Amino acid sequence: MIRKAVIPAAGLGTRFLPATKSMPKEMLPIIDIPTIQYVVQEAVDSGIEDILIISGKGKRAIEDHFDRNVELESRLEEKEDLMWFNEMRRLADMANVHFVRQKEANGLGDAIYYARHHVGNEPFAVLLGDTIMDSVIPVTQQLMDTYEQYGGSVIAVEEVPANKVNRYGIVGGNSLSDTIMELSTLVEKPAIDLAPSNLAIAGRYILTPEIFRTIEQTPKGKNNEIQLTDSMLLLLKRENIFAHRIEGKRHDIGDKLDYLKTTVEFALKRKEFAEPFRKFLLELLAAN
Repeated sequence: MIRKAVIPAAGLGTRFLPATKSMPKEMLPIIDIPTIQYVVQEAVDSGIEDILIISGKGKRAIEDHFDRNVELESRLEEKEDLMWFNEMRRLADMANVHFVRQKEANGLGDAIYYARHHVGNEPFAVLLGDTIMDSVIPVTQQLMDTYEQYGGSVIAVEEVPANKVNRYGIVGGNSLSDTIMELSTLVEKPAIDLAPSNLAIAGRYILTPEIFRTIEQTPKGKNNEIQLTDSMLLLLKRENIFAHRIEGKRHDIGDKLDYLKTTVEFALKRKEFAEPFRKFLLELLAAN
């Protein structure tokens, strides 16, 4: 049973400068909800309430977001704004959220290594803090179901166009079903002609504790960082790893264009302004 989740949120957010100079990229809002709140909610919706966030320098806003704000709560209670009062209390109580700081930006593998004492000797979920999944069944729950069926680490993957495989970690192996693959290789950002498939790693994982031992043995790779893909390639020599093709849509909030698209898509799902916003978009497109 997966009881704990780890959310790496220590990256510098250089793709979103200058906004991320003083604000964590994980706090970029999709309308009025910070990105990382969606990520925590996915873990909670999957039945996980023990969550460790790997933060870094300048990320204190994330901790504050999941902490209580007694002054704000009192003000809302005085104004009898019960909807927002209850929402603030729910936010602070939605999960048992813990924090540890990554001292240097040494890559995703290094960030996850900071979770070893919290996780102990049990499998755990990893949800990247700048990636939102839009799905009926939470993607983390989908991976947990695959882990329960097959055992071994499980990686969420999605199809990408062949001309974009060099932007992602790509997996290869033998298909066990329409959605499950038993892996034989993982390659970080391969050249198009060397890619083993067009299935890209999609920012969600179930990992066994053996990953910590392979991280210890992983030399620094691309960008002089410890790459999780390299650590998982070592793990593949010791145990089976499976890929699960996700049912849902991944949103990369660290990418400016994807962030804009995500905001529009989510706005069109919000009942309070979906129709006037749709009308505005149609008028804007007609005028241009």
